Amino acid sequence: MSEQTSSRSDFRSAMTNLSAAVTVVTTDGRRGRAGMTVSAACSVTDSPPTVLVCVNRSSRSHDVLVGNGRLCLNVLGREHEALAMHFAGATRVPTAERFTDERWDLGTYGVPVLRGAAAAVIGTVRHRREAGSHTVLFVDVEQVRTDDDGGALVYFRRRFHEISA
Repeated sequence: MSEQTSSRSDFRSAMTNLSAAVTVVTTDGRRGRAGMTVSAACSVTDSPPTVLVCVNRSSRSHDVLVGNGRLCLNVLGREHEALAMHFAGATRVPTAERFTDERWDLGTYGVPVLRGAAAAVIGTVRHRREAGSHTVLFVDVEQVRTDDDGGALVYFRRRFHEISA
């Protein structure tokens, strides 16, 4: 493994000061069901509605997400920190067992959608681009669900923080 250069280390440190929404990206389809915690996701345009999601190619969920071609970007609310850790792999629960509780709507949209998410953005991957260690997925938005009653969960300086509405 190569040692980090000063510029790479400086860049990583600088990015800890960039607050990011915490999301769980989920998919289901011919490649199977998968989900992972992602903080590198954002809107691209509203005409047509498009989001992008950056997925590390070394992730076990990468090939499943790309192969299925459909996903849900579940934007987590402030009460979802444990769920974020769960889908980040910190709890070591197998992927199949991550979707077994009643929080998940597994049948309505063709992909797992988190009930009570601050927002759920469901769509189809239209373009993808390799960038360093990640694949950038451009997703055409097909459906959106929102819950404006809760707050948000953000990632800042390598920690989760709750934000009230």
